[in-house]
Amino acid sequence: MSRTIRAFEPAEIHAGNRGLGNDHDSVAGAVEKLLGRMSLEQKIHEIHGWQPSAIEGLYYAGGDESLGIPSFRMVDGPRGARTGTATAFPVAIARGASFDVALERRVGLAIGLEVAAKGGNVLLAPTINLLRHPGWGRAQETYSEDSFHMGAMASAFIGGAQNHVLTSPKHFAANNLENTRFEMSANMDLRTLHEVYLPHFRRCVQEAGAASIMSSYNQLNGIYCSEDPYLLTEVLRTRWGFKGFVESDWFLGTRSTTESLRAGMDIEMPAAYRRAAEKLKDALEAGEIGEQDIEIAAAHALYQKIAWDLNNLPVPDAGVVECAEHVSLAREVAEKSIVLLKNSPAMLPMADQPGLKLAVVGNLADMVNLGDRGSSMVTSSETTSPLAGIRELVQQAEVVHLAEDADLSVLSEFTAAVIVTGLTYKEEGEFIPTAQIETEQSELARGGDRSDLKLPDSQRDLIRRVTAAAPRTIVVLEGGSAIEVDDWLDDVDALLMAWYPGREGGRAIARVLFGEVNPSGALPVSFPRSASHLMDWDVTALDVQHDLLHGYRYLDQHQHAARFPFGFGLSYTSFKADDLHIERNGSGFLLRVRVINAGDVAGACILQAYVGYPDSAVDRVPKELKQFARVELDSGESASVELPIDDSQLCYFDTGSDDFVLENCGYRFLIGFSADNLPLTAQWNLTDADWQAQDD
Repeated sequence: MSRTIRAFEPAEIHAGNRGLGNDHDSVAGAVEKLLGRMSLEQKIHEIHGWQPSAIEGLYYAGGDESLGIPSFRMVDGPRGARTGTATAFPVAIARGASFDVALERRVGLAIGLEVAAKGGNVLLAPTINLLRHPGWGRAQETYSEDSFHMGAMASAFIGGAQNHVLTSPKHFAANNLENTRFEMSANMDLRTLHEVYLPHFRRCVQEAGAASIMSSYNQLNGIYCSEDPYLLTEVLRTRWGFKGFVESDWFLGTRSTTESLRAGMDIEMPAAYRRAAEKLKDALEAGEIGEQDIEIAAAHALYQKIAWDLNNLPVPDAGVVECAEHVSLAREVAEKSIVLLKNSPAMLPMADQPGLKLAVVGNLADMVNLGDRGSSMVTSSETTSPLAGIRELVQQAEVVHLAEDADLSVLSEFTAAVIVTGLTYKEEGEFIPTAQIETEQSELARGGDRSDLKLPDSQRDLIRRVTAAAPRTIVVLEGGSAIEVDDWLDDVDALLMAWYPGREGGRAIARVLFGEVNPSGALPVSFPRSASHLMDWDVTALDVQHDLLHGYRYLDQHQHAARFPFGFGLSYTSFKADDLHIERNGSGFLLRVRVINAGDVAGACILQAYVGYPDSAVDRVPKELKQFARVELDSGESASVELPIDDSQLCYFDTGSDDFVLENCGYRFLIGFSADNLPLTAQWNLTDADWQAQDD
């Protein structure tokens, strides 16, 4: 009898999550009593950070020893603790490619534990801004172009991390252009906002109990997000029931004293500029704010300090940092995140045997490429390059490294060439205008958005030179998002997307190349054939119109076939899906599908369920992801995969009623292995609360 795999188990994902299950009335009562003992100065101290520079890697906010109030001690980041040395995990977009929520929970557990061991209690992660366009500079920090996938991965990360520390999903909201992030306005209607750019934040708040939220630099419809009462109060608190605190992004994240305070931005970070005591007192004297406004913000900060019993939060032994378990986890994540995009017959996996003469080509092959050098940068005590990983693994084959300026005509003497190419912190990353330094000695580098999606000219030229000389060519791509490959793809025999794979990335790449690991990653971002197939992209824009369409949704609507679609990934084995059954289950559907590993080796696939809306009376996207499951099977094994989809996931946001509405129309379920490979379909129709399956 085949086993059953269920897509997402909230009880397992959120086991030990300290952000859930608090007694709200009890905590609120304790906050009220504490506020009654506090002076105005003490309340003001709770709503700003201490100083612009970190103290041993941590940013402090609030706290009062005389009252027994602890301080928040905040630290980035999305791929590991950004203080001292810590485990550098693969970037979030790589972890998104695993489509493995249980694995991402373990990453959250590990990063949260290391942050706690460093003395931190607030982890400024995960980054959950949608990858609206793959040229976004900080694409590597986020999980996905898809809101549902983003919410599932982020919720799992929080479920793990909040076993140890508070988390702060960021940046709220619609932050998806880097070069102009301090001034640009993301303009959209309420339907687009609620259907596309907020659902993953909502899931982090309501399902995962995120303890805090970081507001973003940008404007939303002409209002800075840190001053937007609709975002910070109406949506976050009134509609979603958020009980935590909102902290600003650093320095320019707070634009005003009065407007930000009254909108619901609670803590200015990293220091008191607009929240300086004299400015707040001036605003009080002018009648622009009341003391109750300061008290409300302070109460939000105090709420989590009491709910989390922050004074008694355990501090793990320092030995957990970069412990063997975390290092092993970093390698496992890197292995599961690598996406096999092309594999000509008999190319991969390679066999480590006498007679194999392998050239590893490119300067990146001998470099550790961890990602950008902005706020998410992590320093590990040991790292492994692709070349080092291959040489460590290979025992019998001959391995030779050729730099980019080498004589590549000698490649004709080799069995095959592995080119390691891609992007670095110089081409993409967080844009830090005060640190536009390209030297290796600088901790911070330029980053920024990519104006196009091609590899640098030097890397494209390297691929042409290698393919002209080598009998067989494998390309390993590193980078944080989609890369155009059409001008050289036909000339190579195999292609792997390795992202920025963390401290153990070199070992993971080697194990995939030589078959010790079967690649199982799937793309969390569409790779277009050309950037011209995507929406307009101007990295200097200050006003950007947003709508329901981006990523695979945009490609579908405009009938552009992706070069590699969302959810795509090859394997060294093959999978089949059949026997689709759909049943009503309470206020939703339960989809059951049989998945079979029809190949010769064990492997994993990502089963995906999308929904389209035939006969809808409103504009709907052609289809959108509503559930997925990672399915790991031995050769010949099958499993019954359960994919629950709630009715709430099928609604659209109706601006007339200012709420989500379940429409009378058809609902087309499409199941398969990528956005462009969905062989199993079924339709149900809703008429006045009556659901009926439609016969095919």
